Amino acid sequence: MFRNKEIQVFLLSLLVITFLAAMSSFFFLSREATVVVLLTSFILICSFLIFTKWRYQEIEKLSSYLRRISNGDYSLDLRDNYEGELSILKSDIYKVTLMLSEHHSLLQEDKVKLTNAISDISHQLKTPLTSMMVMADLLGDVQLDEMKRQEFTNNIRVQLERIDWLVTSLLKLSKIDAGTVAFKKDHVYVCELIERAIQPVLVPMDIKQQVLKVSGKNEVSFIGDFNWTAEAIINILKNCVEHTKDGGTISISFSENALFTELIVSDNGEGISKEDLPYIFKRFYKGKNAGEDSVGIGLAMAYGMIKSQQGDIEVKSIHGEGTEFIIKFYKQVI
Repeated sequence: MFRNKEIQVFLLSLLVITFLAAMSSFFFLSREATVVVLLTSFILICSFLIFTKWRYQEIEKLSSYLRRISNGDYSLDLRDNYEGELSILKSDIYKVTLMLSEHHSLLQEDKVKLTNAISDISHQLKTPLTSMMVMADLLGDVQLDEMKRQEFTNNIRVQLERIDWLVTSLLKLSKIDAGTVAFKKDHVYVCELIERAIQPVLVPMDIKQQVLKVSGKNEVSFIGDFNWTAEAIINILKNCVEHTKDGGTISISFSENALFTELIVSDNGEGISKEDLPYIFKRFYKGKNAGEDSVGIGLAMAYGMIKSQQGDIEVKSIHGEGTEFIIKFYKQVI
């Protein structure tokens, strides 16, 4: 404390003032007055030094706390109940500490998610790449039968298309996770949305001789992004087509009320087991009834696209009886 030049100058000024006051009282008043002046000055100087020392101790505590923060220790709580500039400073430091702690936690979560995503992507790409490497080696055999050569070539083309779809889907998911997708807020009519969404699944439905039922009024609408929502519905419909037997029925109904616009996609297929139901929207999760070519990313994409538009999606299913996806777009987010 005494190494501070400001304290040295201030103490010197107090001593000079005390000396002048003592001399004046000695010459113009009395010795008793001089003693009172000296005693009073001594008490004031001691009080000042004690108060200054306390403030320096408090500032040292703050400096120590900041050093601990820089080393990653956010555990100390400096909140207190008395008024004053140091108390306000402590409170501000505590708020900044909480913010830094939250950011640190989010960064750790992002690292874990990134690690898991890289692991999942590597796992998903490993199988088709290994398959293509084996078939490429076989195609190098000049004595390979022409029919086998065409078969291996077609298989490689199918695997390349699968990799292309997987990479495209992962890029879309990463954009949604990063919050870089600018979802539009257009007036979307559900009948037009359904008309767009069913186009990619009409051929596989025709092959399996499945029946499609659509019900709802033409004026039903919501505020959202037409293209992204259509892609979400396509992924749900593909899941329904895949898990519905030949000759089965897929139903789409939609309605609107004062609170939300509701869209229900259901089927009478094999359903989802109770054990798988809580995890079907989890990325790369494959249930017991998933097909061999299933990646486990379609429903995760649909979930992310709908949730990113402040919508809600839930699933109800009875194993062996069918599945129902319920999508809601709320009129106003509260």
